[in-house]
Amino acid sequence: MKLSQLPDGTRPSPNIWQHTSTYEVENRAVDPDGRLWSALLARVDWAGRDVLDVGCGTGFHLPRFALTARSVVGIEPHPDLMAIARRRTRSLPTVAVLQGTAQALPVPDASVDVVHARWAYFFGPGCEPGLAELDRVVRRGGVALVVDNDPTRSTFGGWFRRGYPDVDPTVVERFWSAHGWTRIPVDMGWRFSSRADLESVVRIEFDAATAEAVLAEHEGVEVDYAVNVWSRDF
Repeated sequence: MKLSQLPDGTRPSPNIWQHTSTYEVENRAVDPDGRLWSALLARVDWAGRDVLDVGCGTGFHLPRFALTARSVVGIEPHPDLMAIARRRTRSLPTVAVLQGTAQALPVPDASVDVVHARWAYFFGPGCEPGLAELDRVVRRGGVALVVDNDPTRSTFGGWFRRGYPDVDPTVVERFWSAHGWTRIPVDMGWRFSSRADLESVVRIEFDAATAEAVLAEHEGVEVDYAVNVWSRDF
């Protein structure tokens, strides 16, 4: 893909951009018991409201929102992923998928009630332009939800600390808190249909040395996995 096809300010994804089919396997393994979805709904009900999914990738979550939302807009910078998201949702008249970035959302002022960003604001510090853009697009009374890894707990959290030692969870938590966001901890889990699927996903999430080390230490097809849901009222 040519860089000229990407909007300005796009940050390349280390996993889904290069391994789309494997990331699809990962999406299907995430949150097998629905704990994360329950936490999101407990924070805000999007039924009858306008939803924006920032960094929607292949649109995996768009149909779920479309079940009850009045409208759903997915934003994705990568044109190939955007095309997949459009194909996935072409039978859903309330869903639109647009090319764009978090720091320049292609939607009107005060047009959104609920924002969902799952791992799109991966490291916290540095995403200030995207957070500022939310002030423009979210209506009064709206809510934003950001799902991020919690490296301080769970098996996956330990793997994350090994694979990304430069990410300081204390700095990340201070960042969100300083910007007026509150934390909801969720133990969601991974559950794969086969060991081969788990191994393929671990290998796109971590460098080769880390991936092989954690796979050698872990048996089975399930991984306990903790995340933080950061939320803010507007």
